[in-house]
Amino acid sequence: MGAFVAEVALRWSDMDAFGHVNHARTITLLEEARAELLFTEAERRGLLGMAEGMVVARVVVDYHSPLVYKAKSLQVQMSVRDLKAASFVVDYTAFAQEAVATAETLMVPYDLRAGRPRRLTAEERDFLAEWQLDPAAESSRA
Repeated sequence: MGAFVAEVALRWSDMDAFGHVNHARTITLLEEARAELLFTEAERRGLLGMAEGMVVARVVVDYHSPLVYKAKSLQVQMSVRDLKAASFVVDYTAFAQEAVATAETLMVPYDLRAGRPRRLTAEERDFLAEWQLDPAAESSRA
């Protein structure tokens, strides 16, 4: 299917003393974009389990240029890779007229009641597979 795109509004409070969006706020903006995919879009399609427990196991961000508030919003393109039984990676490219950052998060489905990681359901795997940019390359690496 390709990348999922979310538009995230920038807030005045996202800026730091240097006049650009603070690193921690950038992570939060990416989280808001990811919630659009894993919670809002998944729920729209009848998948409620992701919103009931999904944790970030690792996050990596590479900054390409400063993100400033005057951009007003951030367009975040997301895709899925390394889709496994109990984890997957979300890749991000964040744009404010130009690419300002690329990032990845290792996501793990989590059973909040049991207090432990869980496996993805078949329906969740199918949903996530829709957002792989090159599913053939993924299956050849498995």
